Amino acid sequence: MMPRPRSLDHDSIAHAALAIVDRDGFGALSMRAVAAELGVATMSLYHYVTGREEVERLMVDCIFLAADVPVPKTASWEREISKLSEAMRAAIAEHPALIPLLLVRFKTSPGAWHWLEALLGALSRAGFDARQRVFAVRTLQAYVIGAVQSEHLNSLTGDSTSTLASMPVDEFPFIVETARTALTVSPDQEFSRGLATVLDGLRAHLKPR
Repeated sequence: MMPRPRSLDHDSIAHAALAIVDRDGFGALSMRAVAAELGVATMSLYHYVTGREEVERLMVDCIFLAADVPVPKTASWEREISKLSEAMRAAIAEHPALIPLLLVRFKTSPGAWHWLEALLGALSRAGFDARQRVFAVRTLQAYVIGAVQSEHLNSLTGDSTSTLASMPVDEFPFIVETARTALTVSPDQEFSRGLATVLDGLRAHLKPR
């Protein structure tokens, strides 16, 4: 049996799993692969985790913990939500293959709970009641995760947009004009302007206090 590294813990297991997914894709993840990445026997992992589901949860924890950034107490609720959303985008961008797993393992991830609590806290301080927060936070989650997924799987400046931009202008004038403009928009601009649009919509539905 291979020796067990003294540093073997949840953090090292999560980072080994992330290295596999980043390098070889999510389909390559297995307990055997994680053990090989760490240089230990497969069975030795079960002293630390119950199985693949817990490894997946640990990876998701890493994403959300990286996105749970401190925000100055003097910041507006819009700024606080923007910082949390931007941090989430950056954290996911480090491991885009994990996007499908984020919502699947959300309910078991303490890291996700802390990020969500911060988001809900900002909404609450803004004056959103519990029912309003339901719709607001679901909209924000859908935007942030969906925007990052689009950025990595179907970039605004990628082949898909180029194809649309080269369509017959007499038949599809709006598609062509919009696509040609889209090719000039950077990923940062796309995300920040989209998020600003979401925040404008939330602000419009905020009941006056």
